[in-house]
Amino acid sequence: MGIVRTETMKRTLRSLIALSLAFGGISAAQQQSARLKIATVDIQALFKSYNPTKDAQAKFEEEQKGVTKQIEERKAKMEEVKKELDGMEKQLGDPSIADAKKQALYAERQAKRQEAEALQREGEEFVQRKQRAIGEQVQLRMKDILDQIRTKVQKHAETEGYDYVLDKTGTSTTQVPVLLYTKDATDITDALLKTINDGVPAAAEKATEEKK
Repeated sequence: MGIVRTETMKRTLRSLIALSLAFGGISAAQQQSARLKIATVDIQALFKSYNPTKDAQAKFEEEQKGVTKQIEERKAKMEEVKKELDGMEKQLGDPSIADAKKQALYAERQAKRQEAEALQREGEEFVQRKQRAIGEQVQLRMKDILDQIRTKVQKHAETEGYDYVLDKTGTSTTQVPVLLYTKDATDITDALLKTINDGVPAAAEKATEEKK
């Protein structure tokens, strides 16, 4: 009986030690979690306030104006061709015009229609080509700007000793906010807004400095 009690006590003791270690591990994990320093940041606000973003926007708006001007010029050319076609139609419907001249007009009208179709097709291709090119440039520039902003956020986080920085404006593929709740997180957006443009003056400021 004594041996049985001894074995039972040993098993009980081992179980208690295991439980103690398990709870000790949980406590250590909780303490580790408690020591984590977490921050949130509004990347969209930083992006809008960043000088390179404003410069890029101004540049693309200027390029868009140039494309719009070219489109208007193409439209004006199309209108001229349409007017010429309308004039030919009126002449073909005029009974006083000789048949020989009408035959020449028919051929001329056909050539003019082909010209109008070619202009229409070229105009549509031009718009698609320009929109695609500008869209690709915008994506590349945005990626570069966001990379710069992430670097600045990372440096700030390292300086301030943060373990994690979460973008509170980030959304999932279903457009649901990724960050719904974070306990005891510090919002570092305002602090970064004060320094985000350090070393990156706006284009207008650069031009002023270069003139001095």
